[in-house]
Amino acid sequence: MKRKRARAEDQDVADQSVSEPDLEQSAAEEGEEDAEQPTQLASTGHKKRSKLQKRLDKLKDTYDRKGVIYVSRIPPHLKPQKLRHMLSQYGEVNRLYLAPEDASARKRRKKQGKNSGKNFTEGWVEFDDKRVAKRVAEMLNGQPMGGKRRSAYHYDLWCLKYLSKFKWDHLTEEIAYQKAVRDQKLATEISAAKRERDFYMSSVAKAKATAAQKERKLKKQLKEQDSSAAAGAAPADTGSQAPKERLLRTFGQKRAKIDPASEQAPMLAPDVLALIAGKK
Repeated sequence: MKRKRARAEDQDVADQSVSEPDLEQSAAEEGEEDAEQPTQLASTGHKKRSKLQKRLDKLKDTYDRKGVIYVSRIPPHLKPQKLRHMLSQYGEVNRLYLAPEDASARKRRKKQGKNSGKNFTEGWVEFDDKRVAKRVAEMLNGQPMGGKRRSAYHYDLWCLKYLSKFKWDHLTEEIAYQKAVRDQKLATEISAAKRERDFYMSSVAKAKATAAQKERKLKKQLKEQDSSAAAGAAPADTGSQAPKERLLRTFGQKRAKIDPASEQAPMLAPDVLALIAGKK
């Protein structure tokens, strides 16, 4: 039994001595794996950043490649769709904006019995390639628009100018700025109109209150004058009264009839008696 126990203890010691290097090796391998994991994450993040940067560079190149043409005059009856169709045959048109005319001008034109449609004053056209935009502006500027002979703008001339280093964002910023200025001006005018209205209403209210106060004061004065006049007239009437004479009432008497048997009774004429008797 003692020998078996000693052999078992020797075997455990041997196993322990063998397992310690294995543990150290496994720990080293785990450390290497942990060290490799941040490196892999860093490489993945770098790849994502490089893809994003490439995409941004591509968008920037596309943005820088675009060009804008300024149209200084838009003929009557020419709509944005028609202008896009006319310019698309020379190059790829991305965006187009036409500034509408003033509402007062359109209203005045309608009163005069002229064209009642919506007209435009100026416009901007964005081409996909700025070289094409520059070439189109140089080629068409001052040339007839053409189209069908019956069209309203057949003999009108192109008024085009290529805007160097001008991007669509500049136009949107300018439009937003003008809109903000217009809104601010309108708000100022509305505020001034409200102040004038409030001042007028307060003035009217004050005038009405003053008039009512004067009317009440005048009525009060008239009432006091009437009461004082009545009080002064009463003693004067009592002092000037004299004893009045006694009035006698008289009644008309009818005259008494004369007795027909008396001598004083009136006699009828013979002819009257004959008429009464029916004699002729």
